[in-house]
Amino acid sequence: MAQRQITDQEVQHVLLCAEAEVIETYPTDKYSPSCLIYGVTALGRALHVQSNYQGVIVTIYAPDPVGWIDLKRRKQG
Repeated sequence: MAQRQITDQEVQHVLLCAEAEVIETYPTDKYSPSCLIYGVTALGRALHVQSNYQGVIVTIYAPDPVGWIDLKRRKQG
């Protein structure tokens, strides 16, 4: 998070906001099933949070628009 300049408050806002949306699921993830959550911070920054179903965060990043359609669907190819 520090390397990507993402704060704890941004992550909390994304995970707790009503608009948070599961955009991908990974039922056979390496350590335990997980999902990718899309949300927007209070300041309008889009983030992706990958978390397992016990609430352990795997990774957090700002999605690159080059690889995503509307920041929610992966571009093919």
